[in-house]
Parts: sequence; structure tokens; C-alpha cells
Amino acid sequence: MKIFLKLFISLGFVLMLLSYLITRDGNTYTPSGDGEVILDSGTYEAFPLPDYAAAMINSNYKSYFIEVEPGIKVHILEVGEGFPVFLMHGNPTSGFLYRKVVEYLPLDKVRVIMPTSPGLGFSSKIPASEHTVENHIRWINAVLNELELKELIYAGQDWGGPIGMGALSLSPSLLKGAVLLNTGFGAPTTNVDLSPAHATVKTPVIGELITEVLFSMFDGLSRVQGDPESWTTEVAELYGKPLYDNGNAKALLAMMRMVPDGPNHVSADAMRKIGDYVKTLDIPAEIVWGMNDPILGLGLKAMQENFPKAPVTQTDGGHFLQEEVPAEIAEALIKVIDKVNNKDMVLINPLQD
Repeated sequence: MKIFLKLFISLGFVLMLLSYLITRDGNTYTPSGDGEVILDSGTYEAFPLPDYAAAMINSNYKSYFIEVEPGIKVHILEVGEGFPVFLMHGNPTSGFLYRKVVEYLPLDKVRVIMPTSPGLGFSSKIPASEHTVENHIRWINAVLNELELKELIYAGQDWGGPIGMGALSLSPSLLKGAVLLNTGFGAPTTNVDLSPAHATVKTPVIGELITEVLFSMFDGLSRVQGDPESWTTEVAELYGKPLYDNGNAKALLAMMRMVPDGPNHVSADAMRKIGDYVKTLDIPAEIVWGMNDPILGLGLKAMQENFPKAPVTQTDGGHFLQEEVPAEIAEALIKVIDKVNNKDMVLINPLQD
């Protein structure tokens, strides 16, 4: 009996220690660059990409940091010249999510700006508790202000929708047109989970075990794609390796828990404000939707209510539709830019010499 009791106490201690270790808040990790990137708005800290990331884009890209707060650096990918196009990714990807879309854009006419939200990609890593809607909005708005942009076309997917729109709501004169991609605005009026996965991981310890200990969530994201083969080993590495290399992979779970599951969730008030802002918009817009998205695929009707005049392109894509239907997204962006500028641009075929 005494042996059993000692084993029970030891097991309890081990479980308590494990619980403490995996539920820790995490540390801030501030990356360092090398060299300078000079833009009209100023001089920025260059960030040479590691080989596995550099292989995904060409040498025309600029890669640099904007420090939006002490220790909080936002990694920016930028390419092209001309009318600014501001592209926001979601969880748990990065600005690289739009690299295939860029291949179809006329880069002599558009300047494509792709920030990565803090906690993800090559941006600073932050404690889990600092992942709030308000913080992310403030950080991305600081990027827009630092770049001294006067106008732009915006596209957002997943958390890139409300974070990007929230940032623009603080600088409302910038937004001239939008492309909406599998995202949502506002907060639920009843208690409801966005998906079974979100419902599971919001439970303390369970969520940490699933996302940080037992499974590689990045490897398993092929399940949310229309074409599972679009989520390759190289793609999983592109988004996952920067988090694991820095020793802080807290963003994935923290940003899942940021999703409001009811009207009283900690994110609900901020999301309601974003939803109210979206309802005031009267701008050229296009909707491109991945109908095979198990997380946000059913949100198309709500998005059409927000943008009732926007043409809709329904695709076979899944959640990360930028990996699957980049030409359709690029075409929508060009249509919106043409409406804003009253010009006709041509979609590029990246397969042509």
C-alpha cells in the first residue's frame, strides 16, 4: 500500500510538473537581421532568409524588419513597384502564404507588402498571453504607419481578415479596395465553437499536449486543404520551422484560443468593433472562397452580407487557398486595383518564359 501511495504521489508530481512546463507563457524572442533595406519611408533592418525559405521565392524580394514596439519586430516580405497591395495571412502561416499569388501579379505596377504577425514566421515570438486581437491590430497598424502608405488594396484570410481590417480601421483613409479570402468579421451572438479542433484545444493542458507535445500540427494541416497534396513537407517546414527553431511555438495555440466562442469571450468586443467597421465600407471588393475549407468554408454567406456588391469566385480550395488557387486570387486583386485606378492590368502567366 505504501509503495502504491508513493507511486501515486510521484506520478502526481510528474503530472503537475509537466502541466506547469507545457502551460508556461513562453518567452519573447527578438530576431536579429544583417544589413539594410532602404525604402522611401526609411532604412530598415534586413533579414537574410535561411535557405529553406529563400528557396521558396526569388531574389527580387526584399526581406526586412519593422520594430513596432521595443523587442517586437514584424518581418516583412516585399516585392514589386507601384500601387501598394497589403496581404495579411492567418494562423499559423506567414507572409510567405502569398508567394504563389505574387507570381501572377504585374510587379512593374504593384508593390506587394506581406507582413507576418508577431509570434509567427520570422517575426518576434511573444508570450502566449500577449496574443490578443488588440495587440495584433496595433502592431500591424504600426507597420502601415511606418511605411508611410497613402492608399492600398487589402486582402486577408483567416486571422489576417480581422487583424488586417482592424489595423486599417485605425487608418481608415488607406483602404481603397479589398479581396476577402476565407475569413470572418464580428463576434458570435451565441456560444459556438468555430470548429471541433478549436473546441478541443481551448481546454487547458489538453490544448498544449495536442499542439506542442503529441503532434506536429504543421504536418497535419493537409487535412484542411481541398487538395491535401498542396500542403507539402516543404510547406510545413516553411511555416513551422521558424517557430520551433526559436523555442517558442506558442502562437498556434494562442491564436486558436483568440477565436471567440461566444459573445463574452475576451476577443468578442474587439471583433464586434471590427465587424462594425466593415459594415461602413463602400469600396470595390471581390470575394474568393475555398469551398472545401472545413473551418471557414461555411462563412461565405456571412461575407456576402458584409460585401453584397462583391463578385464571388467559388473555388475547390481549402483553408489555405493561397496554396491552391493563387491565380484566382491574383485575378481578383487585379480586378479591384483596376476599379480603383480605372485602368486595365494583365494577369501574368508564371509558366511563360
